[in-house]
Amino acid sequence: MTNQIKIAVIGVGRWGVHLLRNFLAHPQGVVVAVVDPHPERLAAVKQQFNLDDDVVLTTQWEDLKKVSGLTGVAIATPAITHYALVKDALQNGYHVLAEKPLTLDPAECRELCQLAEQHHLILMVDHTYLFHPAVERGKTVVQAGKLGDLRYGYATRTHLGPVRQDVDALWDLAIHDIAIFNAWLGQIPVKVQATGTVWLQGAGEQGRQGGRGAEVSPYTDSALPQGLADLVWLTLTYPDGFQAYIHLCWLNPDKQRRLGIVGSLGSLIFDEMSRSSPLTLLHGEFEQQGNHFIPVNQKQVVLELEPGEPLQRVCSTFVVSVINNTPSEISSGWVGTQLVEILAALTVSLEQGGKPVFLNN
Repeated sequence: MTNQIKIAVIGVGRWGVHLLRNFLAHPQGVVVAVVDPHPERLAAVKQQFNLDDDVVLTTQWEDLKKVSGLTGVAIATPAITHYALVKDALQNGYHVLAEKPLTLDPAECRELCQLAEQHHLILMVDHTYLFHPAVERGKTVVQAGKLGDLRYGYATRTHLGPVRQDVDALWDLAIHDIAIFNAWLGQIPVKVQATGTVWLQGAGEQGRQGGRGAEVSPYTDSALPQGLADLVWLTLTYPDGFQAYIHLCWLNPDKQRRLGIVGSLGSLIFDEMSRSSPLTLLHGEFEQQGNHFIPVNQKQVVLELEPGEPLQRVCSTFVVSVINNTPSEISSGWVGTQLVEILAALTVSLEQGGKPVFLNN
C-alpha cells in the first residue's frame, strides 16, 4: 500500500462539503472525484476549493468506476441511499467512510460489515462526536473512576429545525448522545424505552394547529413516513443497571447540546454550546450528619482539551486505516451497526408507546 490514497466524495451538501475540505487538506489523501446529483453543487465546490481540472465532477455514481486507481469513497448522502451505495462500493473494491447512520436497517448493516471483511476492506462510519477532544477526555475521566459510583446520565439535544421529512427526531438526533454514553461507559444498553410526541407532520389537525400534540406511531406502511415525532424521550439501561435519559426535540428555540454523568463524587458535563468550558468536572458529595445530608467537597474544574477539529480526526483516521488496512476501533462498521440496532429497538418501543425493548448483545 502506498502512502497516499485516491478518494472520491459522494454528496457535497451541508456535511459533505466539510468532508471534501478535510480530505483536500490531508497530505495523504488525494481527492480525484466528486459526485453529487445537483450540478450547481459541483460548480460551487469547484469554485470554492479551486479544484483542479483533472478532478472528476459528475452527477452519476457509475462514473466513478472509470476513475483509475480509486482507493476509497466518502459517502455523505441521505441515509436511505447508504445501503446500495456502500454495497456497490465494497463490491468494486473501494474502502468506505459512510455518514451516520450506516443504514436504517440492522440486518443491512451486518451484511455490509461482513462484506467489507470478506473483501479485506475498511468500512468506517463518521460518528464525529467519538473523535471530539471533549468526548475522548471525558472517557478517560469516567473510566478512571473519578466520579465514584456512577448513578445516572442525562442528555438534552434541542434546536429549532431543520425538520426532517424522511426520519423522526429519534433517528435524526439520538445517535450522537447514545454513542457518547456507550463510549464513556464502555457498555452497550441491554434495555431501551422511547416515547414521542408529534406536532408538525402527521399528528392530525390538533397537532398541526398547535394543540397538545399526539403520540403517533412514527412509521406506517405508506411510502413516506407519517407521524414523525418532533419530541422524543429515551431511557437507556446498561448491563450494570446504569440508566441514561435523553431529551430530543427539533422545534425548541432553546438550542442545547448538553450531556452529563452523575456519580457519588461529582458530575462530568459536556456542554458543546459553552466555548469557554465545554468539559467540566463538578466535584461534590454528601456527608451525613444525623438525619441530614450535607454537601461537601464542592468545586468546579474546567478540563483542558487537546486542539483539533473532530471531523479532521475522522478523515485522518480513515486515511490511516486504509493505508495500514486496520479497522478503526473507535468507529468501525460494527460500532455503527450496534448504534443502528439500538435505534431500531427504540423505534419499536416508540411505536408501542414506551414499552421496554430488550437487546441481545
